[in-house]
Amino acid sequence: MADDLKYLRALLTSDSAVISELYKDTLPKVKKFVVQNKGSVEDGEDVFQKALVQIAVRYKKNPFSIKSSFKAFLFTACKNLWRRELNKSSHWVTKDIEEEQFYMKNEDAHVLLEQERLELFQAALGLSSDNCKSILEMFFNDVSYADMVKDLAYSSETVARQRVFKCKKKLIELIKDSPRFNALREL
Repeated sequence: MADDLKYLRALLTSDSAVISELYKDTLPKVKKFVVQNKGSVEDGEDVFQKALVQIAVRYKKNPFSIKSSFKAFLFTACKNLWRRELNKSSHWVTKDIEEEQFYMKNEDAHVLLEQERLELFQAALGLSSDNCKSILEMFFNDVSYADMVKDLAYSSETVARQRVFKCKKKLIELIKDSPRFNALREL
């Protein structure tokens, strides 16, 4: 996870070389996601920039660690921001200043809540067995059951499905057993 710390520190120190790497590796994926979901390339760039700023501000206020890759964390933050942007545009026909300020405060709270949920998920995933981590990573990356059978040497797709089901069930239990889960539920 040293790379993740490198990215977080780069955001705080404005390390242009490391930040350029994020732009090169992650921005194209974000733009593609936004364009495929009713946005423009410019919208994707705006969302990416906003996510970087929000992550930096949050890390500066309350340092945290990332259990998966920083780039995956950043991409998830961008997706969540874009989804909120889409929801905002569908709910707000007129925008006066007070409504916009109220929405902006709520949006920041939602971003923090989403990131807390992501961290809880990542922590629970970290407690899973290595086998379950591999299976769930494949599942969440839309790897087909046929490919899981090949990669993990299972006897059939049915076995792969059963393993995914059991690992998802165990992950849910780990999440629900966490004290952070109840704290987040109350928000």
